[in-house]
Amino acid sequence: MKNHTIITNVSIVLTNCIIEQSWVEVEDGLIKQIGAEHSTVPDSIIEKNAKVIDGKGGYLLAGFIDVHVHGGANEDFMDATQASLDKITKMHMEHGTTTILATTVTGSHEQLDHVIREVAAYNSKPMPYAQLIGVHLEGPFVNPKWKGAQNEAYMIEPQLNWLETWQKQYPNQIKMQTLAPEVNGGYAYIEALTKHGIVAACGHTDATYAQIEEAVAHGLKHAVHTYNAMKGLHHREPGTLGAVMSIPKIMAEVIADGKHVHPVAIKLLLKAKGVEGVLLVTDAMSAAGMPDGNYMLGELEVIVENSTARLAKDGSLAGSTLTMIEGYRYLVKEVGLTLSEASQLASLNPAKVLGLEHSHGSIATGKRADLIIANQALNIEQVLIAGEAKL
Repeated sequence: MKNHTIITNVSIVLTNCIIEQSWVEVEDGLIKQIGAEHSTVPDSIIEKNAKVIDGKGGYLLAGFIDVHVHGGANEDFMDATQASLDKITKMHMEHGTTTILATTVTGSHEQLDHVIREVAAYNSKPMPYAQLIGVHLEGPFVNPKWKGAQNEAYMIEPQLNWLETWQKQYPNQIKMQTLAPEVNGGYAYIEALTKHGIVAACGHTDATYAQIEEAVAHGLKHAVHTYNAMKGLHHREPGTLGAVMSIPKIMAEVIADGKHVHPVAIKLLLKAKGVEGVLLVTDAMSAAGMPDGNYMLGELEVIVENSTARLAKDGSLAGSTLTMIEGYRYLVKEVGLTLSEASQLASLNPAKVLGLEHSHGSIATGKRADLIIANQALNIEQVLIAGEAKL
């Protein structure tokens, strides 16, 4: 008997519209059929053993994809034990994330090698929670001038031999790497990332507009936590920010927590790039899902007060405690996006960044049934991973 689930009594949020009061049929982990607006499930498709999930008049959303997240549930991806990976992916799944990248901080070669190796081991077998599909290396080839909450002690120039060795030992595990393009060897490293199918991202960078333009010519196509830890916009030197906002080939992350970026600045970014050019990330650290207190981001001590994470030594913002559903709600309620537009930022656009848009990121027949049921207040009621209910 096939794994067969029917989700009823939901308004289905697509990336261009909402199908009011409808249903979805899921079979063997894939979306098989989507009902018409204001329709009920035909008797002909209700099998004897089909599981029926009542959406109770809520919304059905595509599962969120977080390409930039450092941890949660008091665990850090830098530790990368199999138990910690379970805890992080479970906590973020409970807040709507169905696909995730383990994001590092700037660290030593040995530390980064450990993370890649453990993630490779973890995703080589069935994963019970959010699907951890690879690693986002944030650093260590970044600019100390914009170190933010990165450890300057480990910042070095790009090491091509590291990348080549990792690609041989752990093929297809590194999905993205953040670097400062202006550092010595930056352009050559971006070319190497692109050759290997790894998303080359700029961040923690003092690059001028011209340097980012040159980096794009070498393959750069992504910007991490736009506005934060990058050379800002000036009318005579547009800087990194001006390049990110004006060059269509660059996809721009944004942390929508009301702390990292003002909502008006998010609106300006969306006006510049369009809904198709921006994606939601959490940049969450170990304190996500936890109360205020003292935590660690890699080797750096962080103090969380009023859900805001800052380095103990200098007060710099140190990642966030954001979850994807909180960011989604913020985009809707504070920035003014429609549910469909917010879903594009939280699901479809990150899928496109990772080259997964044909299987992930939106609700469509034939795609994976990574789904969220949320009530009218946009609080999560249920999460499905490949059609399997998890909450």
